[in-house]
Amino acid sequence: MSESQLIEYKESWSDEYLKWICASFAWQNSFSKTRSGLRRFANAQGGVLYIGKRDDGSVCGLADSKKLMEDIPNKVRDALGLIVDVDLITENGLDVIKITVEENPYPVNYKGEYHYRTGSTKQLLQGSTLTNFLLRKTCKNWDSVPLENVSVEDLDKESFDIFHREAIRSGRMSKDDLKLSNQDLLEKLNLLDGTMLKRAAVLLFHRNPEKWITGSFVKIGFFETDADLRYQDEVHGSLMIQADRVIDLLYTKYLTAEISYDNITRIEHYPFPKDAVREAVFNALIHQDFSVGVPVQISVYKDKLYISNDCVFPANWTADTLMQKHRSLPHNPDIANTFFRAGFIESWGRGIEKICNLCKEYGIAEPEYTVHPNDIMMMFKANEPVNEPVNEPVNEPVKLVLAVIADNPNLSKEKIAEKIGMSRATVTRALAKLVESGAIQRVGSDKSGHWEIVENGE
Repeated sequence: MSESQLIEYKESWSDEYLKWICASFAWQNSFSKTRSGLRRFANAQGGVLYIGKRDDGSVCGLADSKKLMEDIPNKVRDALGLIVDVDLITENGLDVIKITVEENPYPVNYKGEYHYRTGSTKQLLQGSTLTNFLLRKTCKNWDSVPLENVSVEDLDKESFDIFHREAIRSGRMSKDDLKLSNQDLLEKLNLLDGTMLKRAAVLLFHRNPEKWITGSFVKIGFFETDADLRYQDEVHGSLMIQADRVIDLLYTKYLTAEISYDNITRIEHYPFPKDAVREAVFNALIHQDFSVGVPVQISVYKDKLYISNDCVFPANWTADTLMQKHRSLPHNPDIANTFFRAGFIESWGRGIEKICNLCKEYGIAEPEYTVHPNDIMMMFKANEPVNEPVNEPVNEPVKLVLAVIADNPNLSKEKIAEKIGMSRATVTRALAKLVESGAIQRVGSDKSGHWEIVENGE
């Protein structure tokens, strides 16, 4: 039997291996939800450590097995405060010690250090990774920790208004629920810990969550090249405000639509489907590891768009895991629940599947994911432009206006707009182009004059 995530072989004993026993309790400590809705530790399964075997599983035996049988249980107890099963077994006439580590619901440290096992390697937990491990081991998530010196009265009315508007639209909360006071609504959304606001409540509904949580905003930049940033914006405020404004900003300032006409109907085609980008941005906000202090970042290019955020993945997850059907494991479940109630997102881990389907329907490639240990980057890529000669659809209003004038040169701008079914502003621009090109001229005043087609005009 070869080594695995549950089995480790060592030729001889070293006190250093107390760290491996400690790490077995921390191995893959992510949550899942049972059918009853109760939380349990999904993968804290312990493991087995064999002393007296080579890495390939072959037996080398122990000369001091009897002494180790006394020493190891005492060392584990003294260093880790645990009782483990230590058994002496014989294989091929040689002594082997088998140490069985059972799962433990509490965090275990070795001399103040917390170790984590992933695959066949052991890592020392530090920084935000250690913080999240300790929180999860005590049945808490980062966003469920209560904050002091902030109350319901400090929260933002506009943010609640946005939630009410979207929750009514989605139908995921009843009208009676939305008539509740802010205090009762937060209680309904599980955003209170006793009388204290959770971090999630402050992020979702406070006008300036950065007072408590550094980097809780979205940064957007337009790049000509990787080294050439042309302009940028930052979207601050509550997550409700960010969710409401980021997409509009992207599609009014950063992304350029191709304009075409179907008869007299104007059609705008952006390089990326709006619903897919919205879903990706909301996913980034929900899964963001706010403890790092780095904002969600959106990098826009002419033909591609990147969305990146810091995150904490379940152990051994890869980009391939994301693209397959998987459990819904939001890093910030309280934030995720509120986004769901507002109708911003779907549940059951369908976000990526939905994004991919939207891209397919739009006629562009599925997004590409790059997964690092502590962050994820998603890239939308636009189709290559087709270099074929086409009629310039942008001239269609000009042609329609010219045809109307030829039929009746006495019509006003308003009447022309009414006749061709376009706005007065569109007609005004078309007339300006015709005058500039010399195709028409105005005879008389605006009120009593008429249009005249110039015979040699182009």
